[in-house]
Amino acid sequence: MTVTTHPSRRLLLGAAVALAAPAIWRGAIAQTRQRPTPAQTEGPFYPVELPADSDADLLAQGARRYAKGRGALLEGTVTDTAGRALSGAAVEIWQCDQDGHYHHPGDGGRADPDFQGFGRVLLGADGAYRFRTIRPAPYSGRTPHIHLKVRLGARELLTTQVYVQGDPGNARDFLWQRLRAEDRAALSVPFEPAGDTLRARFAIVVAA
Repeated sequence: MTVTTHPSRRLLLGAAVALAAPAIWRGAIAQTRQRPTPAQTEGPFYPVELPADSDADLLAQGARRYAKGRGALLEGTVTDTAGRALSGAAVEIWQCDQDGHYHHPGDGGRADPDFQGFGRVLLGADGAYRFRTIRPAPYSGRTPHIHLKVRLGARELLTTQVYVQGDPGNARDFLWQRLRAEDRAALSVPFEPAGDTLRARFAIVVAA
């Protein structure tokens, strides 16, 4: 038996499909957009004066070598919320030495001079970055963390902190405690053995 659809019904069905299509398309786009990396405070110890050597290797400054702590690689990519690499942006990190001291006058100038303490890399077309540093160390009142900032020209796109996943000090840290569960997960990464060092991967998403 042949079923014939009335012309007016075909018009209604066609209109319904046409109206639904943009909504479906918008939903697909929304699903592909990534959630921005949560921001956190800069803290009091961003360098007043940048070291002469501000490259991505915080363990080597000319002939100097920093031998304390556990060496670690912090690496990842920087993208916008649509997943596009942020070519030309700069990523900066700064952290305390193994004894818990920053290169900053507010910390009494007690940081080990062999530890660079600050690094910066410019992103290429793939948006990738890598720093050679130490697994972050705790100090009074704070769990281990690395400060991180993303700049694009004169614009500051993100300031945040990177935590060690599973570190027992996290639950006692006042800034980590203020984070929502999903933000804790986004900012906490495992520092896993990789040969004679540790490796941590931290993907950064910015609302550029």
